[in-house]
Amino acid sequence: MWENEFILVIGDYFFLVFHTALVLFNLLAWLYRPLLKWHFITILITFASWGILGLWYGLGYCPLTDWHFGILRKLGESELPNSYISYLLQRLFNLTLPASLVDGLTLGFALAALIVSICLNFFKKK
Repeated sequence: MWENEFILVIGDYFFLVFHTALVLFNLLAWLYRPLLKWHFITILITFASWGILGLWYGLGYCPLTDWHFGILRKLGESELPNSYISYLLQRLFNLTLPASLVDGLTLGFALAALIVSICLNFFKKK
């Protein structure tokens, strides 16, 4: 039994690190010119998940959040927030903000990163 729980804990930390790194990459990778194309790809995939997969699973759907929260539920977590950013704020900083505020800021910062990425990838000065 403890072996299964150990694997779940490893999965929890994997998603905590990987998903958080992806969020930071989506927000900041446009700052480092060699990563511009990768940034554009990952931010497009993120928006595709939120919008296209969101048509079936709910707007803002992220499979990484779904998989991570599945692991957390198996570890006994309950009352998880609707968004991964809300979860991160609670887990890392013990900070609980209104869901609408977190969702609005998440979308706003992601849109800003997408717009900057589009500008730098397609409209940069030669």
